[in-house]
Amino acid sequence: MLLLCFPAAAEDATERSAIAAAMLPRDLSPWGMFMQADIVVKAVMVGLLFATAVTWTVWLSKTIELIRARRQARIALRALANARSVDDAVQQIPEGTVAQLIEGAVTELRLSTDRMDKEGIKVRIASRLQQIEAAASRRIALGTGVLATIGSTGPFVGLFGTVWGIMNSFIGISKSQTTNLAVVAPGIAEALLATALGLVAAIPAVVIYNLFARQIASYRALLGDGSAEITRLVGRDLDSGALLVRRHLAAAE
Repeated sequence: MLLLCFPAAAEDATERSAIAAAMLPRDLSPWGMFMQADIVVKAVMVGLLFATAVTWTVWLSKTIELIRARRQARIALRALANARSVDDAVQQIPEGTVAQLIEGAVTELRLSTDRMDKEGIKVRIASRLQQIEAAASRRIALGTGVLATIGSTGPFVGLFGTVWGIMNSFIGISKSQTTNLAVVAPGIAEALLATALGLVAAIPAVVIYNLFARQIASYRALLGDGSAEITRLVGRDLDSGALLVRRHLAAAE
């Protein structure tokens, strides 16, 4: 009866319904929401998808690298345990990070003269081994910092997409002059999709980063054990005078 009495109101209601129906998206699948999203929300989604791809790429490459490095370090530690001198260790361990530690100790021994104090030689060797350990730790941890960045910023980037999508929803309400859910739904759907992508990017990054942190700490402990074993071999050779004898034989030859 009211619509019959007020034809202008009826026409206005019909127009609003048409606008709401026109703004209602036909496809609310993730791909459909992405295609219908605002350019800013699209940029946020693409960035989060790229961050997710980077996370899994780093995971694959670093997993292979860490497995190989830890296995090589364990094999070298077993060889060090069986070595009786520094020269023996050099022959048994030709390559790898532990081989670099041995090479550093041998280099310091060559630079030291026979008149130098044995304790001073041991201190200098320990310092050189610490430098090699630090360099190896930085090298093995290269690339993991990006995981921490993605894990800490991913949710906020997704939140930015959420805020932008909700803002577009309110703009749609203002333009259509209606609070119909059909007008609000597209922006809210885009906003929730951006939030979901932010979590998808951040959660694996944090988990993988923590996993790598424990594995890298384990690798550093292996290198520390190698340095301790090399220091014992050097001390054994210095105290027994074996290095001095080998130097005289090399000079005679």
